[in-house]
Amino acid sequence: MIGKRLGGRYEVEQRIGGGGMAVVYKAHDNLLNRTVALKILRSQFGHDDDFIGRFRREAQAAASLSHPNVVNVYDVGEEDDIQYIVMEYVEGLTLKELITQQGKLQLDEAIHIAIQICDALEHAHHNHIIHRDIKPHNILIGPRRRVKVTDFGIARAVTSATITHTGSVIGSVHYFSPEQARGGISGEKSDIYSLGVVIYEMVTGQVPFSGDSPISVALKHLQENIVPPRELNPELPQSVENVILRALVKDPLHRYQSARDMQMDLKTCLDPNRLNEPPFVVEHDDEEATRIIPAITPEMMKQMEGRQIEDEDDDDGRPRRDAVTEAKPRKWIKSLAWISFLSAFFVIALYGFNYLIGIFYVPEVVTPRVERMYLEEAIKVLNEKDLNYVIQERFNDEVPKDMVIRQTPPPSMRVKQKSEITLFVSKGQQEIAMPDLVGLPERHIELQVEKFANVKIERKPSNDYASGIVMNQEPSAGEMVIPSQTNVLIQISTGKQTVLVPDLQGLTVDQAEAALARAGLKKGRVKLEASYLKEGTIFRQYPFQAGSQASPGAEIELGVSSGFPPDAKVVSEPVLVLLGDQPSADIMIQVSDARGKEIELVRKTIRQSDTFDVEVVLSPSQDATITIYKDGSLLEKRNIQYVDVP
Repeated sequence: MIGKRLGGRYEVEQRIGGGGMAVVYKAHDNLLNRTVALKILRSQFGHDDDFIGRFRREAQAAASLSHPNVVNVYDVGEEDDIQYIVMEYVEGLTLKELITQQGKLQLDEAIHIAIQICDALEHAHHNHIIHRDIKPHNILIGPRRRVKVTDFGIARAVTSATITHTGSVIGSVHYFSPEQARGGISGEKSDIYSLGVVIYEMVTGQVPFSGDSPISVALKHLQENIVPPRELNPELPQSVENVILRALVKDPLHRYQSARDMQMDLKTCLDPNRLNEPPFVVEHDDEEATRIIPAITPEMMKQMEGRQIEDEDDDDGRPRRDAVTEAKPRKWIKSLAWISFLSAFFVIALYGFNYLIGIFYVPEVVTPRVERMYLEEAIKVLNEKDLNYVIQERFNDEVPKDMVIRQTPPPSMRVKQKSEITLFVSKGQQEIAMPDLVGLPERHIELQVEKFANVKIERKPSNDYASGIVMNQEPSAGEMVIPSQTNVLIQISTGKQTVLVPDLQGLTVDQAEAALARAGLKKGRVKLEASYLKEGTIFRQYPFQAGSQASPGAEIELGVSSGFPPDAKVVSEPVLVLLGDQPSADIMIQVSDARGKEIELVRKTIRQSDTFDVEVVLSPSQDATITIYKDGSLLEKRNIQYVDVP
């Protein structure tokens, strides 16, 4: 994907992140000349209508938001089955990375971040959009601590105040609200709960609930109370703990009514008059508590029947003796008959029920843990429990071949004997064909080798490949390899090999030939020409000048002086240097003439006044200058002109 251009304008530069559904790249918008973030749906979902629909809904939902604390969405498109969204690029790090670096954050910084998240949520909720995946990973911290909420990948525009997703629970389990964990209705207050978890993590350095599996963490959100933040961070004011406790109430009715309410509470929670306020406690309505209704017993039935008989009075208010006398025998016989019938019925039913249970009852067993056992051992354990099994093989980079990766149903569940246990067994690490990298530009090989654990890059010169092009690889293309166990060597061309051409001027031919040999070059044609340099001295080199680059073995043509030209004049000029009262002095004499500039002819320490004969070479176009230095200071500068004598 690196180097690919989407939509004719977005040049993909590098991968900067990714989740379960999409990969995020840094890209350059060539049309508007700006850096953007490019979210691309993973290839395995490219033909899944459900995922594509959810991916497009993300763009539609996020594009409807315009807020300084929400990542802007610029564009959405599709090209060659690649679904992508173009978003604002935020230079910085995620809140999760910040917490990982610092542990718990400074209190005022955590409150400042939380207030900005509330502002973003209030804007989204006002537009009927529920985020449903608020977590530190989706909160970007840009320059000057500007907070940007991103990844509305699970959000949905709705026409009411709630949002559901049938058949699945979406979100990150450590930041779930209880209603999300049970797969129920999730609305604005679900985002408030998740934000409460984020604040909890910012001020304590850890999440409220953790466990060995996502299911165990979700159950804790439903059933367990959080450890009060002040127990983990005693420096936390009671007012800040109250904000967190109110946001994390399991019953949505008792949470903040809106993100705006929570934001207003956060803005004042560090006021001095609130720091030691009373702890937050959820009030329960006792009238709605569950009432226990007693069962009706046979004794209560008899009392009720007796009262009915006593209520049959004469007109004068006294009991009717004939009714009582006649009713008692009839009632006793009738009751005895019913009791006998019911007793016989229950005895027969009991024996019949036990008989049927004996026929159809299958004993239950507890599923043993066979995960991380080799298949042969796992089958033996299941046979001992009288359980059947089905094997499904999977490639796995971490679990050795023939070892059980996981089982369904999981361990410690009660099932009937002869039940079928599905064993997912490792086929070991999957071999793949080594990709063909030779001839590719270096910037295009990143995705090709991202699965390999050990990749080494060497850079070497080449006359066959341009600079930055892969010219060799090990293993070779098409070879079957296991990425995690394979060492990959990639050789990248630095272009044609060159050597540095030495400066040959002023050398003799023999000296020049030795210098060229040391540099990996050869002596070319030697051409004698008159020059103002001493006879036998090189005054020109061709075609490569000193300091340039040449291919190894290249020939350098040498121009060698055959002596001075006829119009040259050699003049000897006496130079007197007086010491005066000085015991000694360091003398240096330089000459600039037809031979060149600042040629050093004398460097000497004298202990008495002395005279030096300085030889200069003049040409019709070049006079001479003699410069004398005494103890590093300019003593005299003398010009000698060319005089044409007829």
